Amino acid sequence: MFIGHWAPALAAAATSDRAPRLGTLFVAAQLVDWAFFGLLLAGVENMRFSPGISAMNAMDLYHMRYTHSLLGSTVFAILFGCGLWLLLRDRTAALLGAAVVLSHWFLDLLVHVPDLTLAGSPPKLGLGLWNHPAIEMPLELAITFGALVWYVRARRPALLRALVLGGVLLLLQAINWFGPVEPDVTAGTSLLAFFAYGLATLAAWWTGKSAAKPA
Repeated sequence: MFIGHWAPALAAAATSDRAPRLGTLFVAAQLVDWAFFGLLLAGVENMRFSPGISAMNAMDLYHMRYTHSLLGSTVFAILFGCGLWLLLRDRTAALLGAAVVLSHWFLDLLVHVPDLTLAGSPPKLGLGLWNHPAIEMPLELAITFGALVWYVRARRPALLRALVLGGVLLLLQAINWFGPVEPDVTAGTSLLAFFAYGLATLAAWWTGKSAAKPA
């Protein structure tokens, strides 16, 4: 799951006038991965590239006990929600933001081969849709662009900006699916992830600024 993680952000923004801004929700949706790639740079969590580990993704995510455990994701969700409450003093916004953060783990559970945990130690969990491209690919596109259409209908952002956001998401997903596999994990691995997440978040922020209601 890659751009599919932003579907809950779009849905939350479409659901309530009191939701945080769309750019903020895009950060929430990938907060767990922002943290993972930061900890990867620091050597606290680890991965390697292992072509063939699944049909669609060569990342062997063998050590990510802090970010990709259900417990860890819950902690990130609580901290993010508390931060929103302190900034906005709005319980609905805080709860929506926290829910978007926590959605990351459950969406990963659908697609990952078993590498997720409940509290950082085995058993490792994952339903493995990465081994079933004919299911995973249309599912990811459907939830992402279905949520984008919902957001556009509910919040009426400038159409050109919404189309740019959709184009950025589609381009990032195409690179994720069909781009070359890196031979080794380097600092560039994390920097490339940060660039992709940042580009999508920037496009979401720009789109949300044109929405008819707070986005």
